Amino acid sequence: MIDHLDHLVLTTIDEQACIDFYTRVMGMTLETFVGGTPPAPRKAFRFGEQKINLHLRGKELEPKAHTPVPGALDLCFIASMPLDVVIARLGEHGWPIIEGPVQRTGATGKIRSVYVRDPDLNLIEISELL
Repeated sequence: MIDHLDHLVLTTIDEQACIDFYTRVMGMTLETFVGGTPPAPRKAFRFGEQKINLHLRGKELEPKAHTPVPGALDLCFIASMPLDVVIARLGEHGWPIIEGPVQRTGATGKIRSVYVRDPDLNLIEISELL
């Protein structure tokens, strides 16, 4: 029944810090669009064929999760570059790695990962396929 993930929604308490992390550090593209009911200006981070829609805490658009809270996500991304390059990039941006590199099991097999926290303290795993 399900083929793939199209998008997910991230709730933030600090929109500018969130945008900085996902664009400058993670290399995603900021997209603005109009959507929802009623139509309203929106922001999202695009990467590959997926995106992360952004909600500001207290100003979430309907419909929304039952309890949208910053810091509740645990996300794993497959990098478009070798993990050693990711580690160097995180260092260049002064973004601390809280664990790794470590070997894990991803959706399609073994992965090698590092873990960081975004500005809302969501756990972000960045991985390469092994």
